[in-house]
Amino acid sequence: MKKFILLSALMLGTLATSAQYMPGKARKKYTFPKKDEESPYVLNVTKNTDEDAEVEACVTRVAYRPYAELLTEINELKRMNSMADTTYERRFRQLPAGGMLTVTMYRRGAQNADPAYLSLVAKTKDGKEVLNVQELPAGQGRFWNRDLYMSKRALPFTKTDTPQDIFLTINDAKTKQNFEYIIKAE
Repeated sequence: MKKFILLSALMLGTLATSAQYMPGKARKKYTFPKKDEESPYVLNVTKNTDEDAEVEACVTRVAYRPYAELLTEINELKRMNSMADTTYERRFRQLPAGGMLTVTMYRRGAQNADPAYLSLVAKTKDGKEVLNVQELPAGQGRFWNRDLYMSKRALPFTKTDTPQDIFLTINDAKTKQNFEYIIKAE
């Protein structure tokens, strides 16, 4: 009986330690920024979507959709669905001038997938700050797979005068890690 209790305590201790993050552990960076598979306008600077990150259960993804792409989408929806003019006008007014930025986070445990832990800072090549979000809207993650929970937030992006590279840094207060991206803003 003692062996069974000792073995079960050992197994529970192993599971508990595997579910914890390594706070403050810096992310590795790619030698050259890697193009994101889901968003052609985003380049990953930090290695945060590879197998190591999935094992650690700490993945953060960014997707960017420019204004022209969003406009094409609602125009196509109007054509396909015979959308009422008032619905089209409402959606047209809601389009952000600089496009849409979507931040998706995958974490182990619903309480760890709270987007309120994330803050965003976007800067131009010159160092001019174009976007600063201290905290994303809070909420718990929803079950994704195995033991991962996912949270997704969409933010209007700042309009830039000319197409340029925007350097985005996402800080996770819970894991004390930074995730870096380059966004090809239009």
